This record gives sequence, C-alpha cells and structure tokens, in this order.
Amino acid sequence: MARLAYSELAKTVSHYCGRPSTFLLACGVIAVWIVTGPLFDYSDTWQLVINTGTTIITFLMVFLIQNTQNRDTKAIQLKLDELIRATNGAHNALLDLEELDEKALDAFRNRYEALAREARRLQNNGGIDTDSPEA
Repeated sequence: MARLAYSELAKTVSHYCGRPSTFLLACGVIAVWIVTGPLFDYSDTWQLVINTGTTIITFLMVFLIQNTQNRDTKAIQLKLDELIRATNGAHNALLDLEELDEKALDAFRNRYEALAREARRLQNNGGIDTDSPEA
C-alpha cells in the first residue's frame, strides 16, 4: 500500500516539477531572494535561507528522479521485450538481458560485435549488410 502511494505521489510530483510554470516559479523564488538581499543586508541568515531550501529540494528530487527513471526503464524494457517476442526470427533469449550478470552480457555483446564486423566486411566487399536470423 505504501509503495503504491509513493509511486502515485512520485508520478504526480514529477509531472508538476517538469512543467514550465514550475520552472518559472523557481526562477521567481530566486528573483525574490535576490531582490531581498539589500533588505536583509546580505546577511548570513539571508544566504542560509536559499542554501537550506535548495539543499532540501535537491535531496528530495534525487529520490523522485530515481523513482521516475526506474519506472521509465522498466516500461522501456517491457516494450522492447514485446518487440523482440513479436518479431519473427528474433532471439527470445534476449528478452531479459538486463537481468544477466556481466559475464553473460559480455558473451552476448561479443556475439553481436562479431555479427557487426562481418556485416561491415560484407558491405566493404560490395555485399549487403542486412539479414534476419534463422528461426
């Protein structure tokens, strides 16, 4: 329940934080802070207000951005997995690459780098560099 509430809160806050009006509001806050500098004689407290405020907002935004990035990455991975699954001749073994360890990822990368080298060799010799894996 708490995870769902946090997810909804994060979506809502990130939606509003990414709007131009929110950016303009932040610029307005900074402008007000600058204008009030002479009023407060550029005191340490005047500086502390902006430093503390921006530190707190930055600290909280790190978690919000990470949540949004994690959610977006999961969605993109699912979409890519569906494209792989639905493409005739595609290798279903690629569906969950993000879950593999570095050694397994390196093995896949080496295989595809070899395919790319072979395709460039064929292209340089006047051949075509497109094909489809055997089903």
